Amino acid sequence: MAKVIMTVDDSASVRQMVSFTLKAAGYEVITAVDGRDALGKLNGSALHLVITDLNMPNLDGIGLIRQLRADARYKFLPIIMLTTESQAEKKQEGKAAGATGWIVKPFSPEQLVAVAKKVLG
Repeated sequence: MAKVIMTVDDSASVRQMVSFTLKAAGYEVITAVDGRDALGKLNGSALHLVITDLNMPNLDGIGLIRQLRADARYKFLPIIMLTTESQAEKKQEGKAAGATGWIVKPFSPEQLVAVAKKVLG
């Protein structure tokens, strides 16, 4: 069975690129436009990895991570921040919220797949 990855980004082009890249690598992909949309689509379903943007309307990446970590089902779910933000303070805030890793945009498809493989074991 394919591993399920959710990608959360308010940019349609980023969602498409991440989704296309991960599907080509054999993963099943669920897309969401922001944190609130992501939480609505989860519904307690089995998920293996979340890749989320930081800056989004309604519920940003940090807020999404905090809400996922508060849910026992997603407490240990790998969560990667995929963002243009590269400042140490933002990375620290992401880590404190429970982010597993950080990828700075722009990124290469190979880099994305390598990180997914690494955290999914």
